Amino acid sequence: MFGYCSDPETLAGIKWLSCFLTTGKHMSFYASFGTVLLLLAITAPTALLFGFGGATAARSHFAPLSWFGRGYIAIVRGVPDIAFFLFFVIALDQGFEWLRHQVKCPDWQDAIRQGNDFVVCAEAKLPLSTSAQWVHESYGFFLAVLTFAIVFGAFAANVLYGAMRAVPRTQLETAEAYGMNRRQTFWRIMVPQMWVYALPGLSNLWMVLIKATPLLFLLGVEDIVYWARELGGSKTARFTDYPHGDWRMWYFFALLVFYLAFTKVSEVVLDRIMARLTKGQATAGGEAQRKAA
Repeated sequence: MFGYCSDPETLAGIKWLSCFLTTGKHMSFYASFGTVLLLLAITAPTALLFGFGGATAARSHFAPLSWFGRGYIAIVRGVPDIAFFLFFVIALDQGFEWLRHQVKCPDWQDAIRQGNDFVVCAEAKLPLSTSAQWVHESYGFFLAVLTFAIVFGAFAANVLYGAMRAVPRTQLETAEAYGMNRRQTFWRIMVPQMWVYALPGLSNLWMVLIKATPLLFLLGVEDIVYWARELGGSKTARFTDYPHGDWRMWYFFALLVFYLAFTKVSEVVLDRIMARLTKGQATAGGEAQRKAA
């Protein structure tokens, strides 16, 4: 990056370190922090949408829909996260390719399942072998986001389902007495009030989601954990212009600081949201605000 970085062997001290920290791989390391933040920015609302759908389905008076919602919550909550993360990435990828195979290669005669192999026609592969590298990376990131949303959506559904049940029944009965139908009562009374009861659980879920982002490394996405291990490992002059010892401790310490700082900022923001939601509500938080005023 700097002009004096052309010959690393002549460098020492601060100049060597400045050149080392501005190599192409380090730029990818810095960009991977954006990958983690982008994952959180997309996954959080998507998982909340999945969760709201799952909680609404679980409350449905239509039995099959209720079974589906309750089953979604129970199955995902009852299986270790790592198993679901590894399962969904493979299952979603093969599911998408199978659908494309049915459309693009209807005359295919061979079996798709051939022993341990999953074989589809070349036109059905996702992404295509001729696609650019960024397409492959974007597709892998998309699968990771969808997997995170499905798994954490089930936890959000459980939180929202409990929050819906926590809304005082008298509020709903009052709405019915004023002539509101079931749909109006749900959207105008229950949904606005349930967030007060849901936010503590959703706050904990957000913290768990932050801590789960290193699973991107296991899903094949080059995230901050991948680059910390890659850059921090021992390097010799034979394989790099900037040889060094085992520096992984320092790279992972940087990740520790990043996650702690991000968690602290999240706590401040969530506390402000909670204070805003509880204002005027018949809850412990609302009562504390009234006494303070």
